[in-house]
Amino acid sequence: VQLQASGGGLVQAGGSLRLSCAASGRSGSRYVMGWFRQAPGKEREFVAGITRSGATANYADFVSGRFTVSRDNAKNTVYLQMSSLKPEDTAVYYCAADTSRSENVVRFAVSYDIWGQGTQVTVSS
Repeated sequence: VQLQASGGGLVQAGGSLRLSCAASGRSGSRYVMGWFRQAPGKEREFVAGITRSGATANYADFVSGRFTVSRDNAKNTVYLQMSSLKPEDTAVYYCAADTSRSENVVRFAVSYDIWGQGTQVTVSS
């Protein structure tokens, strides 16, 4: 399976963006999916993840209710709706798949073995 992230852009603080991650092939719906981000000079960090069915989502503490992860398995697509964006949210955002057939969202990047190419999110103050 291949992942294609899109939807990034430039937005003012307080604004919103919706990121999409399209998985090629029907197997995309079989995996736990995660969103990570990496700012310049910083390590890649977990943002949110969602189970295979979409019933359970897990978020990093810094999200604080501002982001919502969802998925449409019929479209093999995972979304990250981001609201109340802050300048510190500026980063390249990546989607990733955990192909271990786990039922749980794991926050460690090493657990995800398929990655999309990333999409830049820039939040201006």
